[in-house]
Amino acid sequence: MKIKTTLFLIAVTLFTIGVTAQAKKPTLMVVPSDAWCITNGYYLMFNDQGNTIKIPDYKRVFQENTEVLQVISQINGMMAERDFPLKNMESVIRSLEMDSAEDAMRTSKNTGSDVSESPIDALKKVAKADIIIQLTWTLNKVGPKKSVNFNLQGLDAYTNKQVATATGTGEPSFAAELPVLLSEAVIAHIDNFTATLQDHFEDMFKNGREIVVRIQTWEDWDNDLETEYNGEELGYIIEDWLADNTVAGRFSTTDMTASMALFEQVRIPLYTKSGRPTDARRYLRDLSKFLKNSPYAVPNKLVMRGLGRATLILGGK
Repeated sequence: MKIKTTLFLIAVTLFTIGVTAQAKKPTLMVVPSDAWCITNGYYLMFNDQGNTIKIPDYKRVFQENTEVLQVISQINGMMAERDFPLKNMESVIRSLEMDSAEDAMRTSKNTGSDVSESPIDALKKVAKADIIIQLTWTLNKVGPKKSVNFNLQGLDAYTNKQVATATGTGEPSFAAELPVLLSEAVIAHIDNFTATLQDHFEDMFKNGREIVVRIQTWEDWDNDLETEYNGEELGYIIEDWLADNTVAGRFSTTDMTASMALFEQVRIPLYTKSGRPTDARRYLRDLSKFLKNSPYAVPNKLVMRGLGRATLILGGK
């Protein structure tokens, strides 16, 4: 009887460990890097207050370059073999296309200005990936032999901080297929790369996801962050809310004036109580509701930029 009980407990433990390990894998999305897109002519140009800015044109990349599809599929396959959940970039772009007409019609209530959002922020918003893997590669030719230089960068989708990297050059080969050459070049580095990604995700699971929170005030608002409510300044009330609603009370007050506050390294839970992934907007919505209710009754507008930055503008919509 004791032997059966022991075997049963071991089986349950192993099953629990297996399920837990699977549940903690970060979701990834592989994208061609900005540098690759611009170097190969896949970019759009626009004027930003006198400065010419180049941004990747991901739609053109997938419409015109079949090699990109093959290369990203190759990396996706290597990640899938290691049980990492993946968001397919081409599918995400299709989802964005469905929203493009609505976004083109949307303007500001007050100024009439268009919605401003970078392509990578738009991708992140739809994909909801934990980590973006930027891939850069160049093909070398020496006589009949070819080799590939590659650079993989694992970026936290919420902070854009680099959390893992792998770079190298494959052995010269007579193989003509770029995906085959890339696979041969990456294979020696992929396990260390994915292990580093996993370490970063486990740190987030334990210590919270990092976001940035900005508080601003409308110019025509009669109050500010130094206005007192029940003997306490509004700025300190917001700080106390963050202390109570971050993982282990972890955040940094980078700047605080009467009209603005900046909080960085704000650690929020990975998931809501219902199991949905948490982002800056969903997290800050709770602060928005807190301030709108009595005794503060502070009207505010929530503005999101990417997954990891959100601004609360106090004093009105």
